[in-house]
Formats: sequence, C-alpha cells, structure tokens
Amino acid sequence: MRDALVAAAFRLFLERGYEQTTVDDIVALAGVGRRSFFRYFPSKEDVVFPDHERCLADMTAFLAASGEEHEPVRRVCDAARLVLLMYAENPSFSVQRYRLTKKVPGLRAYELSVVWRYERALAEYLRGRFAGTRDGNLRADVIAAAVVAAHNNALRSWLRSDGQGDAGATVDHALGFVQSAFGAPLEAPPAAPAAVPAALPAGERPEDVVVVVARRGAPLWRVVQEVETALGRD
Repeated sequence: MRDALVAAAFRLFLERGYEQTTVDDIVALAGVGRRSFFRYFPSKEDVVFPDHERCLADMTAFLAASGEEHEPVRRVCDAARLVLLMYAENPSFSVQRYRLTKKVPGLRAYELSVVWRYERALAEYLRGRFAGTRDGNLRADVIAAAVVAAHNNALRSWLRSDGQGDAGATVDHALGFVQSAFGAPLEAPPAAPAAVPAALPAGERPEDVVVVVARRGAPLWRVVQEVETALGRD
C-alpha cells in the first residue's frame, strides 16, 4: 500500500502539478482512505521522500556499529554512500523527484531539512571520535559538512544527467577529496639510508654546494624560485 500511494502521488504530481494535487486526490487514485495515507506519511511532503527515514536509521545504525579500528573520516564517507544506494535503487523515481523538488520551493526547503539531519548524524559520530582533542567539535562539524557537500555535488550531477553513468564512481571521486583533505595520511615509506657524501671536485669548497628543501607537492615554479634565491639570483 505504501508503494501504491507513492506511485499514485507521483502520477498526479506529473499530470497536475504538486500544488494542485491534494491528499484526497492521492488516496482516491490509490483506492484507499485518508487514514491509510496518514498511517504511512505524516504529510504530503513526506510522500515525496518516502525512504529518507529508513536511510537515516540505517546510517545511524551503521555509525553506531563503528569501532576504534575504523578510521573516522573514511567511516562517515562510507555512511554517506548509503544515501547514494537509496537513490540508485530506483534511478527513474530519483530523477523525477529531483525535477519536482527543483520546481517547488516548499519541497526544496523540506529536502534541506532532511540533508541537515544526515549532516547532524555524521557530526555526532565524529564528535564522539574526536572527543578530548583540540577543536574536536569544530573539526567534526567541518568534516560532516564537507562530506555532505561532496556527496550532494556528485549526486546532483548524476541526477542532472537523468541517472546516466556510474553514480558510485562519481560519488567516490567527490568523497575522495574529503578523505584526502581530512582523513588519516597514508603511512610514509621507510626512510632511505643516508647517502654517503660524494667527494667534491678538486678546488670546489663545501659552501659551493646549495641544498634546497621543498615540500612534497610544491609547484615546480616555487622550487625554482627557492633555488634562485639560494643562489642569489632573485
């Protein structure tokens, strides 16, 4: 019955428009009474987002089952992927909902409130993991917001393409930015043994050798600039 109500509602939304469709219209098409509708959905807005409560519960349970062995940033990224799975279960429905939400300001506001609840669930988990650390709450809130922003950016890109392409790969790429910015760094490889200084050519003094230290990933122009400065050529 729940699925029948959702199907009836979206059929009417597409035919008449969201604002012009009433709950009475939906139950009449579905062949049930108003009481049946409100047994499943508190309001007309909720029939547009029928799976978010379940998804939020799944995310909360997933995070609650986390252990100390789970790297926290990777864990919240994995939790966000549960939302993607919900959308990917029925791409055509997800695309229809996306188009409808864009047209109706009230639905957009409702969607933002749902997104905020996902973000709070991620932040609460991270606050627990970062408890007792410097700026732990701030770090948790920033990372949670970044995860949601990255996930939603990729999800909307997929929805704008009418659900074409690999949604998982798109979201993975976006969440990779969050992981690289806030996640635990990869273990550094063992340090290479110190090289034995080579003998200087005859007549060359030690001070004729210039050593420049640059951060890994620094742009080449910056390295060259440091070398020129050390050589007195700036």
